[in-house]
Parts: sequence; structure tokens; C-alpha cells
Amino acid sequence: MSHLSDIEIAQAIKLQHIKEIATKINIEEDDLEMYGKYKAKLPLSLIDDKKIEKGNLVLVTALTPTPAGEGKTTVSIGLTEGLNKIGKQATVVLREPSLGPVFGMKGGAAGGGFSQVVPMEDINLHFTGDFNAVEKANNLLSALIDNAIQNKTNTLNIDARTVLWKRVIDMNDRALRDITIGLGGRANGVPRQDGFNITPASEVMAILCMASNLANLKERLGNILVGFTFENKPVFARDLKAENAMTILLKDAIKPNLVQTLEGNPAIIHGGPFANIAQGTNTIIATKMGLSVSDYVVTEAGFGADLGAEKFLNIKCQFAKLNPKCVVLVATIRALRHHGGAKQDEYNTPSIKKVKEGFKNLEKHIENIRKFNIEPVVAINSFLSDSDDEVNFVIEKCASLNVEAVLSEGWAKGGEGAKDLANAVVNVVENSATQYQPLYNWKSPVKDKIDKIAKEIYGAKNVEYSKLAQLNLRRISRLGFDDFAICMAKTQKSFSDDDQLIGRPENFSITVREIEIAAGAQFLIPILGKMMRMPGLPSKPASENMRIDDDGVISGLS
Repeated sequence: MSHLSDIEIAQAIKLQHIKEIATKINIEEDDLEMYGKYKAKLPLSLIDDKKIEKGNLVLVTALTPTPAGEGKTTVSIGLTEGLNKIGKQATVVLREPSLGPVFGMKGGAAGGGFSQVVPMEDINLHFTGDFNAVEKANNLLSALIDNAIQNKTNTLNIDARTVLWKRVIDMNDRALRDITIGLGGRANGVPRQDGFNITPASEVMAILCMASNLANLKERLGNILVGFTFENKPVFARDLKAENAMTILLKDAIKPNLVQTLEGNPAIIHGGPFANIAQGTNTIIATKMGLSVSDYVVTEAGFGADLGAEKFLNIKCQFAKLNPKCVVLVATIRALRHHGGAKQDEYNTPSIKKVKEGFKNLEKHIENIRKFNIEPVVAINSFLSDSDDEVNFVIEKCASLNVEAVLSEGWAKGGEGAKDLANAVVNVVENSATQYQPLYNWKSPVKDKIDKIAKEIYGAKNVEYSKLAQLNLRRISRLGFDDFAICMAKTQKSFSDDDQLIGRPENFSITVREIEIAAGAQFLIPILGKMMRMPGLPSKPASENMRIDDDGVISGLS
């Protein structure tokens, strides 16, 4: 067992030139747009629909997590290493980390231990500038909106009180949630309430992740609903002639990024929406790129399967016509103890009683995955504090449900520690003749779609709507947006909309507070509970532990 930190492990590896990684998936050097020696962008021309149909797509998700997360990225990377170890050609396709969590709670999001993507410092920081481009495109639209309101000769007649569009920044900064702009006199704009979201919550990020090509990206950007006129008519980004300039800012960001794992296997990293407030999965383009160049693609969706996996399967797969063959549910003994009632200081204390009680949470996720006609594999992400009794209980309990549960030791051993998991996944892919099916049809009535998710996935007994949500439903119908997908905004800490209800809650109601419209992404976003789009920093941010020496070597990232 290594005592090195994640960044020390990553820095000890001799990276291969990115052109060597590209040759492993038959990509010519001329097709690479290099960002230094270890990163490159891939042209969309490499996407091959015929290969996509034959590819094996594996989704990694998790049970309802503890605040520390349960290691989906680490397991995704370890599984990819393990698949390559057993002779399968596999690529991992991941989201890009947001600077908010990097400097806030997590300290990084490039995997951990001996299951990492590298160069991890670059990936965790500015990478190839995609987030910056999303931010600039978003804020260009904000500037154009306020310019139109200010300009008396403008014919759009936007009512400043109805503007829905917010500015974004990729940082946890609670002071920017609610602000007043346009103060200081007539030359400085029209005063109005505004606010900032974090960049992963921007509809531009959601659109980037849903777009199929540059033309589709431009069309979607033009369809963004920004507000209403004084006559209550909708105003779209295309009315501000914004879509071309926004697309220009995103012309490179639309191309997926190629990097490598610690063991020199290909990794594609692209897009980065959160799963509690957005769709929580990488771009459709990146997933299709992976399937075009590899036999197996391992990808992940954020937070528990009630959020990221539900959206991956109902939104992304349904729209992009993807056919996932297996879902890996990451579980930790620590999280099972948590759902069995353990307090945070008891997470590392063995308790078979708490694990048995907490298993109800994992069992519900297993049931949910099967509702999409896909067979799950449970990956027990190994920790030193796990007892044999607890691990064996999970394996035996899963077996009683006809689910294979495998100890995953990718963090400690890399691909060698994930070979059992890789074999279990291949067994499902090659021997389960199931065909993925979505839970709902996009064309169903809005309330029916929300009901389906709330009752089937969360286990709620009913759904209640605030007066504002009811008004939102009428607006959605008036605008003709009833056939959009549903992208729930909900706490990641519970199946319910109450983050205190751990385990497998029953007989609860969920309340839809309001429903936002993301017309460019083709989402409706029901907001449950006290969800917010701009996190704050913790009392002791991860940034405090980061250092850079006189030679530019970074420490403290994880």
C-alpha cells in the first residue's frame, strides 16, 4: 500500500508523448491538435457511426454518496486499466474537473492512487481552456442582454425584470449568488437584480454536452431563452444575434481532449456539468469519439445513480441513441455504514449491523438500474477500514439478488487491482442479451415525466407543486416546450429532496419549487428543495493546502 499522495504518484510517472497514446487507438499524428506534449484535441471527423453501433459502452455510477464521494472516477479509470490488462481495447471518457470543487472540498477530480488520468495538475486546473470558453460565451450573452436593455434604439423591448440568464464563473463564491448590477449612473447600464452561477451549471455547458456538431451547437445556442418583452413575448439568444459569436468562442471547446492514464491507456476528457443541478455527464461528442476508436468505453455520471445515471440514461442515451451494455454501481463500506446510521466520525469503524441496514440504499439503486433493462455490477471500492465480514456480506447479499459484487482495488494496485471487476463487466456485456430502454418518452406530458422519475427512481409517494411551479408549467405549455427532457435539480445526499433522509426513505413527498427552461439544451429543470447553482467554499478550503515551489512543482492537489 502506497503512502504517497495522489499528486506524488502522478508526478513519479514518466508520461508518454500524446502522439504515442493516439497510435494505440489508430489516430494519426496529423489529426492531433496538440496542447504541449501530453494533451491534444481530437477533430470531430474521427467520429464513426458504424463503429459506435458495435462498441461496448459501460456506465460507472454509485450508491447515494457520503460528502467525500465514493470514488467513481477512480473506479472508472481502474476499470479501464483492468480491461486493457485482460486484453480488451478500452478508453475511459470522463468529465473535466471544475475549479470550484478543486479549491473547495475535493482538491481535484482526476482519480486517485494508482488509478489516475495525467497530467493531473493540468487536468485539474485550466486544462485546454474549455471551461474558460464556456464562461466567456455565457457572459458574452449576458453583456449583449444588458446592452440591449440599455440601448434605447433597440427594438427587442426586453423587460429587465424578466431576464432569466445569469453570469457564470468557475469558482465557489457565495457572495456572487445575488447581486445588483447597473449602479452608478445612466452610463453604467440599467440597474437590476442579477447573480452568478458556477460554470458547470451554465446552460452553455449543458448545450456543449448535448451538441452533435458545430452547426447543432450554434442552433442550440440561438435557442437559449433569455427573458421576455414587456408584451410577455419570449426573447431568445438568436434575437440578440448572439449565436455566431458564442459559437466562435466555443469552436475549439467542442473538440474532445485526449490524455492518458497512469498505465498509458487513452483517456478522453470533455465537458463538466454537475449532476445535482445539470446532466452530470461528459459530452455526447466525447462518448461517441471513444466508441469510434475503442471496443470498450468506460464513462461515469456524477453523484448517485438517482441523479447522474438517471440523466445519462433518460437524456443523453435517449437523445444520442446510445446503448449502454452494463452499469457499474460503485459502493463503499463507508457509505453503507453512513446509510445505516453511522455518524461521520464512525465512517471508518466496522459495523456489520450498520452495513446491513445501509444496504437498503444500494438495493434500491440496483432495482433502478434494472428498470432501464440493463444488468448492474457492484464494485466495492476498497478502503483500509473495510472488514472482511462487511465485504463478504455485500458480496453475498448482491449474489442473492443475482448481481455480481466485486472488490475493486484500483486505487491501491491500478489495473492489476481491477481485473476481477473488468472480468465481471465483460461477462455482463458478452452474456446479457438485454437492450437498454429509457424510463420515459420525451413526448409524454411534463407532469407524467416528473412523476415517473420521482416515484420510480426516488421512491416518492407523490409530487407536489408550488404556485410558482404551476405558473412555470403553464408558461412551458404556452411556449411549446412540453416535449423536453427532464433534468432534475435535487440534493445528492438522499433519494428524497430532504438531505437528512438517508438510506432508503419511504412514504415521502417531493416538492417542485419551480421549473426552469433550458431551451437550447432541450431540458426542463424542476428544482426540488433548496438547490443553488453557486456553491460556497468550506470553512477550510482545499486551496489552503496547495503549494507551488520555485521550480513550478505543485503539491496539495488530490
